[in-house]
Amino acid sequence: MSLGGNPIKFGTDGWRGIIAREFTFDNVRVCAQGVADYLLEAKLAGKGIVVGYDTRFASEHFAAASAEVIAGNGIKVYLCSRAAPTPVVSFATLDRGAGGAIVITASHNPGMWNGFKYKSEHASSASGEITARIEKYISRTLASGKIKHMLLAGALERGMVQHFDPTPSYLEHISKLVDLAELRRSGLKIVIDSMYGAGAGYFRTLLGKGMEISELNGKRNPLFPGIQPEPIAANLAKLSATVRRQRAAVGLATDGDADRVGVVDEKGTFLTPLQVFSLLCLYLLEVRRQRGALVKTIATSSMVYPLGEMFKVPVYETPVGFKYVAPIMMAENALIGGEESGGYGFRGHIPERDGILAGLYFLDLMVKTGKTPSQLVDYLYGKVGPHHFKRLDVEFPEGEREAIIERVRSSLPRSIDGVKVARVDPTDGFRFILADTTWLLIRFSGTEPVLRIYSESDSLARVDRLLEAGKKLAGV
Repeated sequence: MSLGGNPIKFGTDGWRGIIAREFTFDNVRVCAQGVADYLLEAKLAGKGIVVGYDTRFASEHFAAASAEVIAGNGIKVYLCSRAAPTPVVSFATLDRGAGGAIVITASHNPGMWNGFKYKSEHASSASGEITARIEKYISRTLASGKIKHMLLAGALERGMVQHFDPTPSYLEHISKLVDLAELRRSGLKIVIDSMYGAGAGYFRTLLGKGMEISELNGKRNPLFPGIQPEPIAANLAKLSATVRRQRAAVGLATDGDADRVGVVDEKGTFLTPLQVFSLLCLYLLEVRRQRGALVKTIATSSMVYPLGEMFKVPVYETPVGFKYVAPIMMAENALIGGEESGGYGFRGHIPERDGILAGLYFLDLMVKTGKTPSQLVDYLYGKVGPHHFKRLDVEFPEGEREAIIERVRSSLPRSIDGVKVARVDPTDGFRFILADTTWLLIRFSGTEPVLRIYSESDSLARVDRLLEAGKKLAGV
């Protein structure tokens, strides 16, 4: 095999690597063999599997290689005929009653990366238990070097691989979840930034007959020139400027595989994912008058707690990653699940993030209330008080991981920024919850060699001071 040992480890959402270094055809085939072995062991092989891919370099070829291996193991493959967003591929898993899905994507990572996501038969991110079983089979395959495969042409001829377009069924389903006709009648002027990703064209298809839509970065470019396809403020300067220049009502951005959304208000100001998640909760609870549990990760806003109390619904908290959010969403029939990265999932759809549906719901919130995005934030703050948030990403050499952990662990402060530390939560990294409910979180990315430092407080000045405190604790 290409590397000694097992270089393939599933993180927060799948396995990712740099193309031609870790992410090679050999290693992708090993992953596919691991999935095939898992499907056979779990007695899901008879349902077949969906294989999809994004717009990154050679993603369609990595997807084809995966399909050849799965088919070689006697398992039917539904292979997407074009690049598609991860939530569209996930929905196809339910729509076709498949045993799971493989998606070739590195989501928001820089262009030199690609990745291998596995979705369960429930169309959700695979649990740690499932990925551990797949990793066990991957290790076995790496040791033996034995991979079954069938050339794509032969697999297509024998019916073991079937090309299909997952988009029409997805669009039909989405049209039942939100009143698209009402959105079109609003005539809102909106700007979409597809970030060269798989979400290109979806908002125009859904809303173009009525809304005035401009789309940025809507063509495939695996280099992602000038940006990393993550919908955060640092990557959305062009979107913000376009919204201001065109005097648009709002700007929406989807990441590389369109399972996340970023929102820019009518002034060109980026709304934090914590604001967006809290507004989506408020939309479902107050505007649509639905009730159900709210599920958040530890890096997501504390604004959700007063909303839960206000509308008498429970709030559940998980480690970072939708693989932790999805099981609670399913067990509790939760109304919404969300994470700080801009990924939100909804009841009645799939227990998985969907940046397209989240964007539609945000537009519906604007139309139903008649408020601009900045007015919506003020309305939210009128209910729960002001909350400001920032995330700081610091790259580090992988060999320093343990040293950083030890530095933080050995110097846990009793107070930060003059406020007592009420509790240290070790669920996922180190989260310092202060006596006034302000919080600071230090944790490692599950997909990149990046240390993430987060904070939420009642002013941006305090957030900045807390982030600096976090950097000093970590020694970065």
